[in-house]
Amino acid sequence: MRSQQACSSKAGAAQESSAEKQRRKKRGRNKPLSGSPGVPTSCRSAVRGGVRRQRKSFCNCFSSVRMARIRIPSTIVIIFVTVQTGFLLFMYARYSSFMTQPEEKPSQVHILILSSWRSGSSFVGQLFSQHPSVFYLMEPAWHVWVTMYQNSAKVLHMAVRDLVRSVFLCDMSVFDAYMPWKRNLSDLFQWAVSRALCSAPACDSFQRTDITSEMACKTLCGRYPFSKVEEACKTYSHVVIKEVRFFDLKVLYPLLTDPSLNLKIIHLVRDPRAVVKSREQSVKALVRDNGIVLSTNGTKVEDSKYKVMQEICRSHVQIYETATLKPPHFLKNRYLMIRFEDLVRDPLSEISEMYKFADLSLTPMLKSWIHNITHGQGPGKKKEAFRITSRDAISVSQAWRNALSFQKIKKIQEVCRGAINMLGYQLVDSEKEQKDLSLDLVLPRRQNQFSWSSFNPEH
Repeated sequence: MRSQQACSSKAGAAQESSAEKQRRKKRGRNKPLSGSPGVPTSCRSAVRGGVRRQRKSFCNCFSSVRMARIRIPSTIVIIFVTVQTGFLLFMYARYSSFMTQPEEKPSQVHILILSSWRSGSSFVGQLFSQHPSVFYLMEPAWHVWVTMYQNSAKVLHMAVRDLVRSVFLCDMSVFDAYMPWKRNLSDLFQWAVSRALCSAPACDSFQRTDITSEMACKTLCGRYPFSKVEEACKTYSHVVIKEVRFFDLKVLYPLLTDPSLNLKIIHLVRDPRAVVKSREQSVKALVRDNGIVLSTNGTKVEDSKYKVMQEICRSHVQIYETATLKPPHFLKNRYLMIRFEDLVRDPLSEISEMYKFADLSLTPMLKSWIHNITHGQGPGKKKEAFRITSRDAISVSQAWRNALSFQKIKKIQEVCRGAINMLGYQLVDSEKEQKDLSLDLVLPRRQNQFSWSSFNPEH
């Protein structure tokens, strides 16, 4: 009965709806019921037809267009935002802390003795070599220059730098490109001046605390395999290299910024006039190196010794200015200049300064050895030019004043005037000044003059 009534009701509504449409069509008002935007057609029809339905039916009609709304309490929203903000701040703090942590320094200390030929660098090298905590090599880049002698010093800078880096890291495979495949300790340039290669584990003939001699080492240790070089290197806290084949400090920037290295530079200089006098004792030995410095490629050059000195002096000035006039921040506390003349006048004081710079301590045995090596007789013989023997060090530093002619000195002063002035030496204007040994030509060193960022051009 109820279903019949429902059907009758629907039919009536449909009839009324049709009649209403006809009336609206005649009046030209075929528009949705005003005030009912978005209302489904079936619902609008029901309203237009005047059909009154129960409240429940009316709500059901509009339920299809109403979207469910979820109401979240404001307290929960605030808590969620607070937690999220706190998490982001925590992550930012952790990231900032990680980024500002200082880089952990490598366990080994790396020291580069940067100098030029005949400047006393072999002597300074021995001051480090004889220390029981030091693994020392003398001029390993000699192998690069011998192998690639057709190139200029500038072209070879990168190859030399790469070799030096590998040696600092105790990776001796870098020598594969420059040495025979089957090799012994004796194949390495000047290997016997390294106490580390004459004592365990490289050679069993000496102890680490021994002061070794070149001749004894050559006799007893030369046949040990080359692999001992790398093995020994890894057992020392300090790796020291003496090198004369860098002419530009900026070439070393990649090593100074390399996180795998803990590099410090000792820049050793000497009065250019004394350097020339010393070079005259070893002319033949320096011919090939001179050709690379001047990039002559085998051709003869007039006044080559003065032109070589000009390049050497220019490089010392460049290195010194780069390190002291607006230097990069990574050079701070990592550059020290030493004058050979200061070293021989007060050996223990200067050596103590170098050792402190290198984080080394001066042992009683080393003090005794240093005294003996610097208080010998005379300036040394010509055949000892490349050997470390007991000499009167002060006599060595002043020998040029009697050995060179004034004409040579004038020429040297002409090509090296800038270096002589900047490094703290006095020019001479006459042969009388040259020969007067009471006239000190080594000017007093200003406090901190040769340490990092200390040079003042106005002085």
